[in-house]
Amino acid sequence: DVQLVESGGGSVQAGGSLRLSCEASVAVGSMFYMGWFRQVPGKEREGVAMIDRDGIRNYAAAVKGRYTISKDTAKNTLFLQMNSLKPDDTAMYYCACAPNQITRIPTNFPYWGQGTQVTVS
Repeated sequence: DVQLVESGGGSVQAGGSLRLSCEASVAVGSMFYMGWFRQVPGKEREGVAMIDRDGIRNYAAAVKGRYTISKDTAKNTLFLQMNSLKPDDTAMYYCACAPNQITRIPTNFPYWGQGTQVTVS
């Protein structure tokens, strides 16, 4: 089974930066999609940033230009560099992956981490 473990969350002032990491138990290069999602209580989980097997990146409009997704295939780790953080970025952030090409909505991703909390004040 695929295990994903996120780290790097925390509390930061508005305008600050955080770097999230997601360590995978499988080769990240074998996953068709890897992505970061976030969720606040009472709202649906939303996609933040995704990267496909070929390295093509996609970002939600709310984070474009501030967040950067990347992966290190040697370390089997996915990253999310978050800059210019805003209070609206406060959420639980989740790492997810899919081995096959799918429509990139949360319910189609079969593997998830436990999440890491990001709080921006």
